[in-house]
Amino acid sequence: MSLIEKHREEITKAIEALHQRTFYAAFPEHPAPAIYGETADADGQAKFKSYLGKKFDELKQTGATGWAGQEESPYLQEPLKISYPISSVDTLISNALAAFQTWRKVSIDDRGGILLESLDSVKNRFFDIAYATMHTTGQGYMMAFQASGPHAADRALEAIAAAYEELNRFPAKAVWDKPMGKFNVQLNKEWRAVPKGISVVIGCSTFPTWNSVTGIYASLMTGNPVIVKPHPGAILPIAIFVAEIQKVLVENNLDPNICQLAVDTFDKMITKELAEHPSVKLIDFTGNSAFGSYLEALPGKTVFTEKTGVNSVILDSVEDIDKTAANLAFSVNLYSGQMCTAPQNFYIPASGIKTPGGTVSFEEFAEKFVGQINSLVDNPKAGPFVLGAVQSKKTAERVAEAAHLPGKVWLKSRVFENPMFKNARVATPVVVEVDSSKKDVFSKELFGPIALLIKTKSTDESVALAQEMARQHGAISCGAYTTDAQVKEKIADEMALAATPVSFNLTGAIYMNQNAAFSDFHVTGGNPSGNASFTNPDYVNRRFTWVGHREPVKK
Repeated sequence: MSLIEKHREEITKAIEALHQRTFYAAFPEHPAPAIYGETADADGQAKFKSYLGKKFDELKQTGATGWAGQEESPYLQEPLKISYPISSVDTLISNALAAFQTWRKVSIDDRGGILLESLDSVKNRFFDIAYATMHTTGQGYMMAFQASGPHAADRALEAIAAAYEELNRFPAKAVWDKPMGKFNVQLNKEWRAVPKGISVVIGCSTFPTWNSVTGIYASLMTGNPVIVKPHPGAILPIAIFVAEIQKVLVENNLDPNICQLAVDTFDKMITKELAEHPSVKLIDFTGNSAFGSYLEALPGKTVFTEKTGVNSVILDSVEDIDKTAANLAFSVNLYSGQMCTAPQNFYIPASGIKTPGGTVSFEEFAEKFVGQINSLVDNPKAGPFVLGAVQSKKTAERVAEAAHLPGKVWLKSRVFENPMFKNARVATPVVVEVDSSKKDVFSKELFGPIALLIKTKSTDESVALAQEMARQHGAISCGAYTTDAQVKEKIADEMALAATPVSFNLTGAIYMNQNAAFSDFHVTGGNPSGNASFTNPDYVNRRFTWVGHREPVKK
């Protein structure tokens, strides 16, 4: 049985889910022993520890000239001392060009089967990847498991399904028969989906697999060889993914260089050299806007970016002010605000927020919001695991500096004790009140647990400012609270014009930070926060070109 037939039900369900947009998850998100095995967690932790201080020797790619690695655990604030094979850009490109000639001629079904099989293989590594993610990004255990394992795999499957459908949208062959009166003109026609060439996927430090696998699998499924360039501070999680892809390629007698890992170090980055190489045709990038805009401007490249944005929350009226404050406090605390979808700007009318019990003033909401943040932070069974650790020293410095922003500081950032990791780099949220006239303060992303409470003249001004920030500076998410149907429609319409999705009236166990594969489009590609979207048809169609050939039918 071919691999595509082995996974036929899986790909069929995934394609159906793309169309239905309802809940679908192929990989269970809970690390329960009943699902993954009684010893899966302990085995994964042991496997992670076995990597420390050693060479990562699972990759099967060729041409390495040395070993290096500079990862540091945000929980331990100590180097992991894991080294990875280092190759020159010329070697990586040469390997990819050779692999391209093989991979592009592998049939759509065979490519799909191989990639689906690799996800099946990765599933057995979810716990290894979880601990690798914790100790490179600072994510809490549950987020590290879910985001880097099942959720990333679902996003990869989504990309495979989207590409598989697009590649099969048109027939490979047809007879074109045109009546011409007394005779017909007949042509044999064929169409080929021609991959564009070498793809480079540039990873980020906070979500090394979730943000990378969509581009990796979209490019591979469409026949392009991939060079994965991880962030130097977060290599191990995606290295495991790449190792599993290479393993399945070799098992199917294919060149492992079809998907290569391109490791570099902070003192000798190769990202620009790779991106600017004339043989590189596709680039996927997650990171800061300055570098993303540079990549978008490179001539002769098809570029997919997710950059920085300014995410807003519009508060007009609510059913339950305490549940609202609790939901938003959790969103700010979650992974210490280090998510691209985390809220930053909270727009609140000076007249207050309407509730069934009367108007809650700006100051009263601020107190409730701060109280909910502190309540979670001070909960020893929840706080340390929700906040995790701060990935970068620069982020920790930014949080400390936020207390000096012009405005009333409602809550100062502080440290807390992580019961499992005494040396963890941690920072609780800082909350600052800012007047709506101070656009220079809130018109840029302040990455990390930083919340700005912006006092506006009215809800209309709140909406206008949220839309302006999204249009001019980008936004990936937006939260809104209103019990007025007309206000809700205005917010939905205005933010849609700014290409920003809105989460309305969230008060339960779902947060504006979260995006679901097969249902939510992650980034829209319609504002400065990024030019691409996980995963719409454009995301895969731009990775290949339809080319048709024709010839008269022989009589």
